[in-house]
Amino acid sequence: MEVRLFATLRTNREKSVFIDWFDGISGFDILKTLNIEAKDVAVFLINGIHGNLDEKLKETDIIAIFPPVGGG
Repeated sequence: MEVRLFATLRTNREKSVFIDWFDGISGFDILKTLNIEAKDVAVFLINGIHGNLDEKLKETDIIAIFPPVGGG
């Protein structure tokens, strides 16, 4: 399963990583694998559509994860 990371989530990580899919995997499992805390995620996309971290994912899903963005 492809996981695309953006902005500060790329620090010490690749911009795109592949996670071994297993039946029942969720966004929370992906975060745990990548050592990312849920509080550091502002947007979680499944195939370009807003999703929830507790959703069960399919092997063909493409995940995009964005951190909160600050600024003014």
